[in-house]
Amino acid sequence: MSDRFDCGECKESLYGRKYIQVEDVPHCIPCYDRLYANTCQECKELIAHNARELFYEDRHYHQHCFRCFRCDRSLADEPFTSQEEALLCNDCYCNEFSSKCVACDKTVMPDKDHYYCVPCYEGRFAPQCSHCKKALATGGVSYKDETWHKECFVCTGCKIPLAGQPFTSQGDTPYCDRQWHQPCFKCSRCSVSLVGAGFFPDRDQILCGDCNNDQEDQ
Repeated sequence: MSDRFDCGECKESLYGRKYIQVEDVPHCIPCYDRLYANTCQECKELIAHNARELFYEDRHYHQHCFRCFRCDRSLADEPFTSQEEALLCNDCYCNEFSSKCVACDKTVMPDKDHYYCVPCYEGRFAPQCSHCKKALATGGVSYKDETWHKECFVCTGCKIPLAGQPFTSQGDTPYCDRQWHQPCFKCSRCSVSLVGAGFFPDRDQILCGDCNNDQEDQ
């Protein structure tokens, strides 16, 4: 009799199904979304594991819900600011609230009693990308309570961009969601089955723990 491989929450079998591991415990997709998905600030619905999620000031949004309060323009890939918690595109904000720098005529951004041009404001107050540490001024990806530029959020193994794509995780690191038949999901070196076991991506291969350790010892 083969070993069972069940969801750590609902105990249903995971053979032949997609799953996501959290702290080495596998979860079926419905349980993962129910337990770990964030709630969209705008529509109050859960943000599923395969949906693009945007993050701003401890608030989470679906991509299609992240819009300008005034003109309803998508802010997913656009510069924006906020006014009394309302998100505004730069055009709407400038039209309604901003002043102009008397020296360079650039839009200035208020912060309490101080005023900054946009580049300085973003450098001081915009969230930083967890990968490149540069300001995140035009939307991005949220994962494990950290923010990323969409071009910086890539598969740990093969470096393919993951923004807007389904992905899985091994520990705290993201990997692309490559599809495998159960008989094909095996170590690229020794051919041991990896179903229900930990694995280590190595470029375009996947390795079991023993083969990965052997490679590191070489």
